[in-house]
Amino acid sequence: MDLIQLQRTLIEHQANLFREGYLDDQFTQLQKLQDESSPDFVLEVVTMYFDDSENLLGNMARALEQPIVDFKQVDSYVHQYRGSSASVGAARVKNVCANFRNFCESQNHEGCLKSLQNLRNEFSLLRTNLQYLFGLQREVQAAGGSIPTMD
Repeated sequence: MDLIQLQRTLIEHQANLFREGYLDDQFTQLQKLQDESSPDFVLEVVTMYFDDSENLLGNMARALEQPIVDFKQVDSYVHQYRGSSASVGAARVKNVCANFRNFCESQNHEGCLKSLQNLRNEFSLLRTNLQYLFGLQREVQAAGGSIPTMD
């Protein structure tokens, strides 16, 4: 793929992530913080988010497997995950967290389990899409181009 086509694909993919609700304006704000002194800023922040996500999803699953579920603890994990998702602009993950918290509040174990599965699915889709986005960015840079900005 030539540079112009790579850049076009990158722009289209990123636009789709916003259009389909995976990302919101907070992701754009993160991108604006990236500059020549920190060219991998967004990748580094999102990589930390991915690592934290794995840990929090594991903590939620373990808490929900207990014979007596501590819904306040589960809610605490979900609240933390909602905050970190909001900080990177992971809109769909954040929205699932909001719904999940309602099930924690009503101590609905089945609803919590379904929400956890939804959360895992949304996280997986987001991670796949962002990894593809970052891969396209690397290809554009390797071809000598600059990353086009979205307005």
